Amino acid sequence: MAAQKINEGLEHLAKAEKYLKTGFLKWKPDYDSAASEYGKAAVAFKNAKQFEQAKDACLKEAVAHENNRNLYSLCRAYEQAGMMLKEMQKLPEAVHLIEKASMMYLENGTPDTAAMALERAGKLIENVDPEKAVQLYQQTANVFENEERLRQAVELLGKASRLLVRGRRFDEAALSIQKEKNIYKEIENYPTCYKKTIAQVLVHLHRNDYVAAERCVRESYSIPGFNGSEDCAALEQLLEGYDQQDQDQVAEVCNSPLFKYMDNDYAKLGLSLVVPGGGVKKKAAAPPQAKPEGTAAPAAEDEEDEYAGGLC
Repeated sequence: MAAQKINEGLEHLAKAEKYLKTGFLKWKPDYDSAASEYGKAAVAFKNAKQFEQAKDACLKEAVAHENNRNLYSLCRAYEQAGMMLKEMQKLPEAVHLIEKASMMYLENGTPDTAAMALERAGKLIENVDPEKAVQLYQQTANVFENEERLRQAVELLGKASRLLVRGRRFDEAALSIQKEKNIYKEIENYPTCYKKTIAQVLVHLHRNDYVAAERCVRESYSIPGFNGSEDCAALEQLLEGYDQQDQDQVAEVCNSPLFKYMDNDYAKLGLSLVVPGGGVKKKAAAPPQAKPEGTAAPAAEDEEDEYAGGLC
């Protein structure tokens, strides 16, 4: 079966080359017919699992479409060549070709197809090069946002945010989540805004930036329904525990269903959150007591050691 498909592919290649030849009675190559034959050859080689030959046929098809000024079909051919490279586990090269195709789709005035190609490339490279995948997801989100397709845009931003958190790139993650939150607010999906506030707070606390975490909660009071929601109450309790260096209180909040059933990357942030100071609670200042007349001041060695709880 494989040998039959290979022979079929070779026949299509020969026909394509024939269409490209010129002569005394044929002054111009027939690029359209040649492209069709190269495409058929690519399919035959793919079915025979000869992915290198299939990729080469796709690239020849792309050149024929380019000479024929058929930009959309040119993009498709590049994208198919990228998928052949994916089958060969040459993922960076595959992503390069698919990304090239997506840029051409944009030039051709087909942004939806461009966005789908970029998203496909992001999925391919996600486990190999998360940084590149983040870039591709953000590009896709920008394309959708420019087309005012905000729900699709925010979905891709969410993928980028989670990858940034997974890679512990918390500064970038904080900015990405804020952009998600702004879009959810714009489309009036307020409950998801509450969840994004939780994600923001966890990211800021892992950045050791309590002030930014507190500001996120304070700014979210302007979101309809946030004040008085269980999300708001839990975040206030979390920030109080963190500020008071109460690890038990922080752990109790982060182990609650509200936090544990978030996206896995954010749930892990909650479970791994450690308060500063090693979990030693701040001590409330004791009220000053009147001393009997004539009582000497206590010796320095009797004073409470401010490091009794251990160094942070």
